[in-house]
This record gives sequence, structure tokens and C-alpha cells, in this order.
Amino acid sequence: MKRKIITIDNEKCNGCGECIPNCPEGAIQIIDGKARLISDLFCDGLGACLGYCPVEAISIEEREAEPYDERKVMENIIKQGSNVIKAHLEHLREHEEEKLLNDALKVLKEKSIELPFDEKTPSHHALLNAGCPGAKSMDFSGDDRDNGEETGKRASQLRQWPVQMHLISPLASNFHKKNLLLAADCVAYSLGDFHKDHLKGNQLAIACPKLDDGQDGYVQKITALVDQTEINTITVMIMEVPCCGGLLRIVQEGVKKASRKIPVKCKTVGIKGDILQEEWV
Repeated sequence: MKRKIITIDNEKCNGCGECIPNCPEGAIQIIDGKARLISDLFCDGLGACLGYCPVEAISIEEREAEPYDERKVMENIIKQGSNVIKAHLEHLREHEEEKLLNDALKVLKEKSIELPFDEKTPSHHALLNAGCPGAKSMDFSGDDRDNGEETGKRASQLRQWPVQMHLISPLASNFHKKNLLLAADCVAYSLGDFHKDHLKGNQLAIACPKLDDGQDGYVQKITALVDQTEINTITVMIMEVPCCGGLLRIVQEGVKKASRKIPVKCKTVGIKGDILQEEWV
């Protein structure tokens, strides 16, 4: 069958093993100094390991693969203890994989293994209370927030088109000797004053380090923007969720390959729309 599954770039992988703890399904092992996908049966293709690879060696592809087998995965996970069991169940819940979640719970009950949450509470309610903020459902609409002054329409600070990294040309004249703001896709939706406080005075590019394909091309574009278009600075804006850190690594790799040296700043945005950290990197 054709389905989504991880792929590991053997050239990029340095064998650090950071992906291993973040694959409770047991699909990845370090063999001969490299991370390897040991079986299609164990990879659910949901990408829990993506945000933890420091060299961006792991990505998602769609290809012919054996169907994922939740029951076989649970045999692996049960051996690793209750914390790993809970992490796996949370992972399935975060991605709304109800069928796989129910299959996993059935295996636990068949083996008389105590559930890692209150059995009287519906599993989906219990599991929604934990997990990675990158995929976990949250509702903070009732928070008491200061809406600030809303006294009329604000002008857009966007000064060029297109903005998606796959579509921009690193040789476009509108980037020449300008400051580049490279923002993760979710950033502008989290920050109420994105245009006024962050976009103004910058040329914009947007990307998603978790979902975009062909990110090697992003590195090459950053290098070209630095060397050939001679941009002045790069500000990277990412969300606080782990997978978003890949965007900063793309910029750092692209700048490292360039012959010119330019300043790079990183701003980390909280999921509730505040700036958590701002630093030169």
C-alpha cells in the first residue's frame, strides 16, 4: 500500500540518537553509527521524531510500504514500561488516530496491563490533557486578555510577493541589500501585531519546517540570499513547539555555507501570542 512514512538521509545523519527516545514505536535504531528505519510495520508516519533531529536528516515521504501494525508496535512498547506506553497513547490521541488508539487500548486490556490514566475517564479526555503543544488540542479562548486599541484599519507591511520559501527567487531585486524576516507559517496567526511590530521594514519569507517538502532547497536559497542578493540580516521567527526549531537550523546551515557573514536573530513565539525569547544566534 502507498502511505506516508519517514525516510532518513544517510548522508546527513550523524548517529547522535536524538530521534530514538522520540520514537516509542521502536521504528528507529542506531546501526553502524547511523539511524535506520528497521521496519515499515513500526512507523506510523506521524513524524514524532522530526523535530528532534539536529541535522534535519529525517523527513516524511509517501511511498509503497507495509501497513503499520499497531498490535506489533504495542508488543515493543509494553516492554519499555508505563511512561513509554503513555507517551505512545498521547501521540496517537494528538494526531486524532482513534482507531489506532482503540487498538492499543485493546492490547493493554488483553494483557491485563494497567492503563496509564484513570480507566473511568474516557481515554480521549484523559489523553487530551497531555502531550506535545505542537499537535495537542487546546482552547484558551476564555483567557482574560487585553485586546489593546482597535481604532481602525491598519495598513499591510508586506512589500513583496510571493512569500512562500518554495516560490521566492533568491535573486529577486526586492531582496537586494534588505533585511529578511523568515517566519514559520503559524507565527503571523499567533501575533496580533505581527505586521506592525515585526514585518515592518523587512522582506518576508514563510515556511513550515515540519510539513514542507524539499527543505534542502531552502538551505540553498538562504545561501544565495546571503551571497548573491546580499541581504543585510536574517530574523527567524519560530513557534515554541519542538518541530519549529528546524527552521532556525535551516538558516544556520545556509548562512554557514555562504561566503559572506551576516547577523541572524531568532525570536521564539508562544502559542498564546507572546515573545518568549529573542536572541542573536
